[in-house]
Amino acid sequence: MEQILTMRNEEIDNLRVIREVLDGKLSWPEAGERLSLSVRQIGYLCARVREKGNKGIIHRLRGQPSNHRLDPEQVEKALELVKTRYADFGPTLAHEKLWKLHQVKISIFTLRQKMMMAGIWKAKRGPQKHRALRQRRNAIGMLVQLDGSEHDWFEGRGPRCVLVVYIDDASSRVLYAELVNSEDTLTLLGTTRVYLERYGRPLAFYVDKDSIYKVNRQASIEEQLKDSEPLTQFGRAMEELDIEVIHAHSPQAKGRVERGFKTHQDRLVKELRLAGISALEAGNDFLWNRYLADHNERCAVEPVQSNEAHRPLLASHCLEQILSLRTVRTVFADFTIRFQNQFLQLSQKQPLRVRPKDQVMVEMRLDSSLHLRFRGRYLNFQRITGKLSPAVAQPQHQAAQALKRYRPPSTHPWKKASFEKRQLKNGLLPASNTCVGKIAFIGREPKPGCEGNNASEVFD
Repeated sequence: MEQILTMRNEEIDNLRVIREVLDGKLSWPEAGERLSLSVRQIGYLCARVREKGNKGIIHRLRGQPSNHRLDPEQVEKALELVKTRYADFGPTLAHEKLWKLHQVKISIFTLRQKMMMAGIWKAKRGPQKHRALRQRRNAIGMLVQLDGSEHDWFEGRGPRCVLVVYIDDASSRVLYAELVNSEDTLTLLGTTRVYLERYGRPLAFYVDKDSIYKVNRQASIEEQLKDSEPLTQFGRAMEELDIEVIHAHSPQAKGRVERGFKTHQDRLVKELRLAGISALEAGNDFLWNRYLADHNERCAVEPVQSNEAHRPLLASHCLEQILSLRTVRTVFADFTIRFQNQFLQLSQKQPLRVRPKDQVMVEMRLDSSLHLRFRGRYLNFQRITGKLSPAVAQPQHQAAQALKRYRPPSTHPWKKASFEKRQLKNGLLPASNTCVGKIAFIGREPKPGCEGNNASEVFD
């Protein structure tokens, strides 16, 4: 029975050359030069064709299972574990868990193919916009990307919170991260303080254009005259620490932290689920002691320069004062200041003189304490529940007593004329004293021929 052989074009060309060798038309070295094979391989192919015929040119493993193929039972076990426990895991993370927790060894490529064939995983592809590559900074601390991501990190088991991340641009190393309740100015100042105390001052922070970092309005006329831009509380604090704040024009511009959030929203969520964590404090403990070290070991790269660019905090950098919320308030006449629907009463003894209508700086620090500063000095004050009515209020300062209006007595020369006029009208002043009325009404002439005793008849 005639056998049908299936050959590739390359094998057909190789068979033609080997037949010429067997017919004595070519030598082994000439055939090896044509086929880019060694003389030994040409002799092996000639022996195979003599023995098997044209079939000898075909590789013997064609159509046979590979000698290095995985055990089908192991592949089935891996897919079963993925379906039951890691159905929403990506191939890379599922591969790590299969090896660490179940000692199932399977390559990422094979697992991805098997998951796609089983319908567990689908490749994510989409059109990509062309962007120019920005080179990394040379040393750690030259540029730190800062951002927060609000996400359901506990998958409904705990409160919805925000992950704040400080990632170095030169090494892609997460220098600090923390789960917080909300992403506001006071919280960002608190996490930045922990970063500064641990590493020092970086050269620049790379942030977005959120209202926490940038004032999204045009500069006022006064700011334009001073040639200065309006600053947020965070921007003002970084300016005092001599840290540049760079605003990214797009999320892709600070891709290190943005791509990192995509990884954390996949890996960290599942790690917290496997660890059974559903509270903020326990989540931060897991984040600092286990997750970040493993993430940096896997994702961080070596910077170009080994020395760090972080600068130490100076003795003049009082973080409690700098990392605070500052607001200007006016002193009222009763030496009180209103701030957030409460009244602050200035004490009588102060390190310097304070007058009504003075502008006082109110500092709300990270521990929610209030401090009043005026001309570089801190004032003494106490909180009061409400302002007293004017009839009950007592003066707290000597200056307040001096502000009482002076009322002259009725015998004062300015009031003498009107006083004597009332006395004459009521008949309490004798008629012989009408001359006194004349003195009171200076510049007024009596009526011609008037000899009456009534002052109203004598004078106009």
